[in-house]
Amino acid sequence: MTPGAQAGSAANADPDYANLRYSSLSEINVDTVKNLAPVWTFSTGVLRGHEGAPLVVGDALYLVTPFPNRVYALDIAHEGKILWQYEPRQDAGVIAVMCCDAVSRGLAYGSGKIFLYQADATLVALDAGTGKPAWSVKNGDPARGATGTSAPIVVKDKVLVGVSGGEFGLRGYLTAYDSATGAKIWRAYSTGPDAETLIDPVKTQELGRSVGEEASLKSWSGDQWALGGGAPWGRISYDPSLNLVYYGTGNPSTWNPLQRPGENKWAMTIFARNADTGAAAWLYQMIPHDQWDYDGVNEMILGETVVAGQARKTLTHFDRNGFVYVLGRADGELLSADKYDPAVNWASRIDLDKSSKSYGRPVLDKAFSTEANGEETVTHNICPATVGAKNANPAAYSGQAGLFYAPMIRLCMDYEPFHIDYAQGQPYTGADTSVFPQKGRAEMGGLIAWDAAARREVWSVREPFAVVSGALATAGGLVFYGTLEGYLKAVDARSGKELYRFKTPSGIVGDPTAFSSNGREYIAVLSGVGGWAGAGLTAGLTRSEEGANSPEVYAALAQYTALGGQLTVFGLR
Repeated sequence: MTPGAQAGSAANADPDYANLRYSSLSEINVDTVKNLAPVWTFSTGVLRGHEGAPLVVGDALYLVTPFPNRVYALDIAHEGKILWQYEPRQDAGVIAVMCCDAVSRGLAYGSGKIFLYQADATLVALDAGTGKPAWSVKNGDPARGATGTSAPIVVKDKVLVGVSGGEFGLRGYLTAYDSATGAKIWRAYSTGPDAETLIDPVKTQELGRSVGEEASLKSWSGDQWALGGGAPWGRISYDPSLNLVYYGTGNPSTWNPLQRPGENKWAMTIFARNADTGAAAWLYQMIPHDQWDYDGVNEMILGETVVAGQARKTLTHFDRNGFVYVLGRADGELLSADKYDPAVNWASRIDLDKSSKSYGRPVLDKAFSTEANGEETVTHNICPATVGAKNANPAAYSGQAGLFYAPMIRLCMDYEPFHIDYAQGQPYTGADTSVFPQKGRAEMGGLIAWDAAARREVWSVREPFAVVSGALATAGGLVFYGTLEGYLKAVDARSGKELYRFKTPSGIVGDPTAFSSNGREYIAVLSGVGGWAGAGLTAGLTRSEEGANSPEVYAALAQYTALGGQLTVFGLR
């Protein structure tokens, strides 16, 4: 498979629809990884955050840069010789409407086409062999706050894509297009009327109950739902046996909870939708009336988990809010919810008592309620910070070890909500935040191994900075990840012991991937510091007094890495 790609294939492999980020390749393993070395590199020519992973199809490697979203097709057999390149024409003004750097989280492949989702929310189908555009379609208007940062996914004859823009008062939606023609097949909004959210008041279930008629509209004050956020800008999973796609929606808009009374359905929600029609089969709102900007978009990992002694087909989700949720993926039954970071304090637990009126809801600590403390009042030391205990960079799962591997962020925040009026195309946040390391910890990140059956951490690795690279597990007994200083690291999947590291030219916010070509195995990763974690560097904020809301992060990071944009491909010597 091609871990990290939303759809596509390496040689003789299938798409990673389950978002396992597990490679069955084993030549690079705990014994041989010490012999890993760069075999070729490729400069992207762009100095912004390089998120996502390269996509391998046969003997070609495809990658997309941050804005201006150049796409390169590289010949693996000839050390990255350029087969073709495509650069779209976009108005550079779109950068001002992008929340957290002008990133792209990857490409998709299907039916002989490479699918590019541009910063300006244009979806383009490119011929995989020539790079010539087959069709393009506008998926949103940047003038209204819509941008494209996520990776599409190809499911059967459709390409699905979300949208970014919750920080600009955008009402989020997921759209399915015909992969052959670009014709829109369905669109499902996160908030609003049942007819637009594609929710059936009886058939659509939440925690075993029908959601009821117009549940979203009833959960907002007035027409605030029309500016409701809930943007689905993360990864999408797919279960072919159930024909369901799974994804999460982002924070409600604005960040000021006092301006949007109610439960704000269906922001901060896990959705399961019919891939053909978009109809919602089930959903689960993790945080009704989110008060901390905990986007619920992190990946949904599809697998099997032993629950009460029985193997269940499950969905596992490490949310930014610091809880890891395990649900039955056929019906959305909540099987467990636990803190994967013990520093989490905004809620003490998730109520798992099915007989309770608050079943499935977080039990809040009012001391950290930004609403209870009021507008223009600072609520101190909320953990995690708005960026989450883990961001959208994906975790991995190894069935061989029976463990999940989650990149970690050890940051907390002060949060001050304030009144804000909506203006089209302008930021619609309504809160100031200050981010800092957890008290008592010198490090700001790490990697943990999590046993979902035992519901506990097995081991952890400490890192000086937030880990915002994705993880990759392999049949060689390894877990790969990148660091903000620029190291590609490999650790033993069972113990966490570091077995390999290599310093790339810039900080890594991309996701390592494994592939084989002509009988040889490779590891590849994009380096190029940026995204939210490197925003201080891309914006030139390298002095602590200039560090916006994260001075300790940006000032220190500038001592270890600089802007860059490079693909590094590793093989055994």
